[in-house]
Amino acid sequence: MTGKVHIADTPVTRYNWHKHVNWLNTFFILGIPLYGCIQAFWVPLRLNTAIWAILYYFFTGLGITAGYHRLWAHSSYSATLPLRIWLAAAGGGSAQGSIRWWARDHRAHHRYTDTDKDPYSVRKGLLYSHFGWMVMKQNPKRIGRTDISDLNEDPVVVWQHRNYIKVVFTMGLVFPMLVAGLGWGDWWGGFIYAGILRIFFVQQATFCVNSLAHWLGDQPFDDRNSPRDHVFTALATLGEGYHNFHHEFPSDYRNAIEWHQYDPTKWSIWVWKQLGLAYSLKQFRANEIEKGRIQQLQKKVDQKRSQLDWGISLDQLPIMEWDDYEDQAKSGGRALVVIAGIVHDVTDFVKDHPGGKAMISSGIGKDATAMFNGGIYYHSNAAHNLLSTMRIGVIRGGSEVEIWRHNQVEGNKYIRNESGQHITRAGEQVTKTPTPIPTADTA
Repeated sequence: MTGKVHIADTPVTRYNWHKHVNWLNTFFILGIPLYGCIQAFWVPLRLNTAIWAILYYFFTGLGITAGYHRLWAHSSYSATLPLRIWLAAAGGGSAQGSIRWWARDHRAHHRYTDTDKDPYSVRKGLLYSHFGWMVMKQNPKRIGRTDISDLNEDPVVVWQHRNYIKVVFTMGLVFPMLVAGLGWGDWWGGFIYAGILRIFFVQQATFCVNSLAHWLGDQPFDDRNSPRDHVFTALATLGEGYHNFHHEFPSDYRNAIEWHQYDPTKWSIWVWKQLGLAYSLKQFRANEIEKGRIQQLQKKVDQKRSQLDWGISLDQLPIMEWDDYEDQAKSGGRALVVIAGIVHDVTDFVKDHPGGKAMISSGIGKDATAMFNGGIYYHSNAAHNLLSTMRIGVIRGGSEVEIWRHNQVEGNKYIRNESGQHITRAGEQVTKTPTPIPTADTA
């Protein structure tokens, strides 16, 4: 007997769309903020309330970024009991679910990034990753499994999970309203601006980590998955926008590693450490971070290199006898020159040679290695690169084998990029000798 098919596993149609919607989440994420926006037309925003709403925005935002995310989801540092209680209360005030639920889904997101088991995969669309995954029903059996035994052993996490609705109501609405009401008599303003609308903006900021941080920006450490770094996302999310770094080094308590990058969450954790509230701050070794950065840079260089014309690979060139080379140069109607044992067809370049037609013509049909490498002129790296695109063969018994090995063998292996292509470093074309040849006898 087959089990009942979950609604999320059926197509959305004009007749069943309402069954796909998670109406409770929709009410909390969209309905209540809409009510707050409407009420704001009749409730004037006072300066004190605006300042309080902004301060409480950062207060509850840190509950998510420093608490839910870096402390509980990734264990990037340890916190004392008072700090854990504070972060659990502040995070609850942002109305984003309990620590246990939030961290479980986030661990699944990291473990199964961009796959069907990722609860908010950006591959399903930007809007879906932003909040669609919450307003549309998901089959819980399709979300990747993760270990949350450590969370189940944390009494603060367990208590908050069991009393989550009370925490949200108290910290999300009652507390900000009490501060504004008792402080300067703006009860209704505290409820609307520091309560409802502040929750809306904190939620949207967090949702940006799931959407914008996987869509906008650079990928300096790895581009196999979608996470990206961008200062705009960092500004909107209290420093969580350096997401490419975070996905590569998730247990690092920092998201931003440069002093000039915006990461108030990192700064807060560091201050808490100085105050004795946080300890065991985890950091990846700078050596490992730089290795990741260099590897990604090399990958990008390889991708650009693969789009350029480097000439026919030496191991794919036909072998020519010296006599055949001379015969073709004299009677074949082509201007051929040999440099470092490699035959080049310079017919179309003779008239464009910067040194003049006579100069290059003097090497046709000869071994022009010395002439090209300082005997007459010590050609630039650009000239050697250009020459490589004119290769047509190698001379049997020529010097190409020794020069090739000298310039392109490293650790007894040919240097290749990720595509398996030979890599020619600057100044290491096979035609370029390490030191200029002082004679021009071959000319």
